[in-house]
Amino acid sequence: MNDHNAKDVVDGFAIFTTLGTMMEFLPAIASLFTIIWLGIRIYESDTVQAMFNRKAKGKDNALDE
Repeated sequence: MNDHNAKDVVDGFAIFTTLGTMMEFLPAIASLFTIIWLGIRIYESDTVQAMFNRKAKGKDNALDE
């Protein structure tokens, strides 16, 4: 199993855990881990990384002037 497939499997478990927590099947600690994992995955997404890189480039350009 390559890295991309492993992340997809963990993402599936994270979604399942979120739904289970919302339905009160799983303890609150599972909810916390799921929120952390999904937050990391969202931060790693191409869209969010592009937004952060754009802001960093804008700051660097302002300092160069």
